[in-house]
Amino acid sequence: MQTKIASLSLQSPLLTASGTCGYSQEFGRLFDLNHLGAIVVKGITLAPRRGNLGTRLVESPAGLINSIGLENPGVEDFISGEMPFLRQQKIPVIVNISGNTLEEYGALAARLNEVAGVSALEVNISCPNVKQGGMAFGANCESAAAATRVVREHSTLPLIVKLSPNVTDIAAIAKSVEAEGADAVSLINTLLGMAIDVDKQRPVLGNIMGGLSGPAIKPVALRMVWQVFKAVKIPIVGMGGISSWQDAAEFILAGAAAVAIGTASFVNPIIIPEIHRGLKLYAEKQGVRNIAELRGLAHQS
Repeated sequence: MQTKIASLSLQSPLLTASGTCGYSQEFGRLFDLNHLGAIVVKGITLAPRRGNLGTRLVESPAGLINSIGLENPGVEDFISGEMPFLRQQKIPVIVNISGNTLEEYGALAARLNEVAGVSALEVNISCPNVKQGGMAFGANCESAAAATRVVREHSTLPLIVKLSPNVTDIAAIAKSVEAEGADAVSLINTLLGMAIDVDKQRPVLGNIMGGLSGPAIKPVALRMVWQVFKAVKIPIVGMGGISSWQDAAEFILAGAAAVAIGTASFVNPIIIPEIHRGLKLYAEKQGVRNIAELRGLAHQS
């Protein structure tokens, strides 16, 4: 079940999706974290953020629409409050970072570069729920490349850039961040969506629009992993609606070196070890010694 993301050796291809498990202390009470290849923590910004006001989460028929707004304690409280627990775990810790400006991305990268226990950075240029930064940086090749460049300049850690599906050509954006030093890409973040309360005749979410995740977006995410695999040479972390080992296998066959589980954990908090077991049995039945041997096989003619 081992795989690699840049210089990171992962004992499992299964990661947590940022923003869906806090800082993993809750998961640690439910199952052995060694079923994970790495912990990807909730998004961190330079200063604390309270997040968006009003209703921030609503169910859709096949997923969730969230508008959390990157609520987090800020990088210094994260380092002092969360890193001691994370540092004790025996798996890599990937810190998701987000900024309003290029300077903030650079400052975050520099600060975390010197923190023991941080294994890699996931650069969030794809969050749809903030008015500044976030998805704005991932909307086109130029701004995505600029954000990648400034983080690369300020950090020697493995660099994973998280891409938005709310674009016309995600493969082109993946190529642009690869050219600026990204060691891997992760995709996809949520799709823009909304819900309306028919009794109140108003949008449900306080921010009106939010990010749709869950099974509804899986076909879109799978298609984008397929496209990006053909466009870049760096590893891909696939995510978006993975709810079973079969879903995870599809993403790996499409080209993902690892996959992240998010919304499904809200439905079944122990789904990650269940997917781990199913994926391991699948690999054994396919006669492969390592799950990485299945990567991209669906592209074979």
